[in-house]
Amino acid sequence: MRGFDAAYSFGFYENELRSLIHLFKYGRVQTLSVPLGRMLARALPREQSFDVIVPMPLHWRKRWQRGFNQAELLAREIARRTQIPVRNALRRVRNTASQAGLTSAKRRENVSGAFRVGKSVSLEDQRVLLIDDVMTTGATAASCARALKRGGARQVTLLTLARADRRLMFDPLVAPLHDSNFSGRSEDAQSRSFA
Repeated sequence: MRGFDAAYSFGFYENELRSLIHLFKYGRVQTLSVPLGRMLARALPREQSFDVIVPMPLHWRKRWQRGFNQAELLAREIARRTQIPVRNALRRVRNTASQAGLTSAKRRENVSGAFRVGKSVSLEDQRVLLIDDVMTTGATAASCARALKRGGARQVTLLTLARADRRLMFDPLVAPLHDSNFSGRSEDAQSRSFA
């Protein structure tokens, strides 16, 4: 069972979008949060409303090494455009191994119980927009969503810049985008409901 109720992505984790995300995340080009936030906003479901935006948390050690949390910078860009407040409601309580190269089952096992809602945080009956840069299998997001729901959230919607797994058949969220700066395919701005 997936913990999140729906997932929306701007495009596939490939080509120029992948390069931009790598520059942002590993090249530490934090100013890319503005154009990437603009792309992320294009995938935001207009027919839904949210009470709070929650960025995907990094373990403190990884945040210290990188110097910032890319999901938090993206969340702040979405908040600036929507006036929805950002709350760092989740904590990563366990520094998990890298998900790269793990099977779906191992990914789920790796992140199981890795997230908790902060003790002073109340999400009672709130609709949460969970922000991350890339969704691969959805295991990390599902683990976060389950923690958010244990913390009282009524609904959790995942919003990412990119999704890596083409086997997840997404239906177009909006009319196809024809942005030649990215993939140029109608798959840009994709959604999938898991309800």
